[in-house]
Amino acid sequence: MTLHYDIVVVGAGPAGLSAARAAAASGARIAVLDDNPRAGGQVWRQGPNRVEAAPLRDALSSLSACSNVTLWPSARVIALLPAKGLLIESAEKGGVALSYDRLILATGARERLLPFPGWTLPGVTGAGGLQALIKGGVPVRGERVVIAGSGPLLMAELVTAREAGAQVLAVVEQASAASVARFGVTLAATPSKLWQAAHLTRGFAGLRYWTGGVVREARGAGRVEAVVVRRGARDITLACDRVACGYGLVPNVTLAQALGCELADGTDRADGAIAVDDVQRTTVEAVFAAGECTGIGGMELARIEGELAGLAASGAGIPSALWRARERWARFAGRVERAFALGAAACEPPPADTLLCRCEDVTLGDAAAHSTWRDAKLHTRCGMGPCQGRICGTAAKTYFGRATNGGAALGRATNGGATNGDVALGRATNGGGPQDWDPAPPRPPFSPAKIATLIAAAPDDDFADL
Repeated sequence: MTLHYDIVVVGAGPAGLSAARAAAASGARIAVLDDNPRAGGQVWRQGPNRVEAAPLRDALSSLSACSNVTLWPSARVIALLPAKGLLIESAEKGGVALSYDRLILATGARERLLPFPGWTLPGVTGAGGLQALIKGGVPVRGERVVIAGSGPLLMAELVTAREAGAQVLAVVEQASAASVARFGVTLAATPSKLWQAAHLTRGFAGLRYWTGGVVREARGAGRVEAVVVRRGARDITLACDRVACGYGLVPNVTLAQALGCELADGTDRADGAIAVDDVQRTTVEAVFAAGECTGIGGMELARIEGELAGLAASGAGIPSALWRARERWARFAGRVERAFALGAAACEPPPADTLLCRCEDVTLGDAAAHSTWRDAKLHTRCGMGPCQGRICGTAAKTYFGRATNGGAALGRATNGGATNGDVALGRATNGGGPQDWDPAPPRPPFSPAKIATLIAAAPDDDFADL
């Protein structure tokens, strides 16, 4: 049996909830899917002893009053089915087939994790990963924490950690001091963000906020005990209990790619994101997209894009003020992207024996021996573990997918040889290019699934003789 909805929204973060809320007024039958047990996404993530954010509370209250909207928590899209169908694995209902007339993708983003020696030690997480753990109830009171990476989200993670009782020793930002200062000046154009920045940076006294720095190594016996931060030519070692390191966000486009949606290229905030038009339509008929999957832009922009997508998918009129608001927040997103773009230090590959794919125990050197992501995957199983290349694929593209010095290999080789025993990582382009390190299009199942779920996608006749 297949359940049918007029509109299916994939993702229950700010964009997805905003889309469902905007479309609900049309009377369309709507399903909102999310792989988390509670709605809200990363921004409004719920957890033990956490007060529900006011915007989330308002959105859920509004949707709960709509009999035509159904929330599907703990539900993942496992595969595409014919005739605008989706195979869903739901914690409550098991394997279910859904069909739709219109689909809205609000699949958000994930952290860009760049490996370094010791990054697989217990206690080392992404910066946003630590925030999610804390919101989920993991105790960090009294622990010494170093937060590193890039972007304004580091400040939000600082606040979350401090509110949970952690002792944040340092926030390490890879962007230069000049770049951060220029960005600070531009906040005058968005007073709400200026106020938010002032709120997030309260209590900066006594905190090390280091610009132009990157994590080069985590050390410890069985668990992280110290982190090495490189600032220019100087290495600084900090004893700590946790390291949270994330270099910004990358759009989640797995489902969009599987559907055949085109991706954007070369814009400030949308490189590798889902390409959309002025009403959030993708290049695939009846498929819309909104929020971080169309480019990293923040919660305000995600909500506006979600509303646009919901109105367009339901056939409602769109007020011109909504387009003006989207343009305003898109300009802000562009300023963020330019200010915190990854510099050379952050993109410098670590030693060759550093794990790149922790699922399959593939080192950076193993992958660097091949000229494309496809070859590396075929010969080393890189990207074939549970995360399906979401982490190592992004890191490989960051390290190897950049032609430099007319196509010279990336790495630390000098005077025609490697230094300190390190091999020169990366590939000379010579007939190839950065696109050679783009991860391959996804294949189902998009997430680990139960056999019973896969069986639910097959016609009954296929199993008549079993």
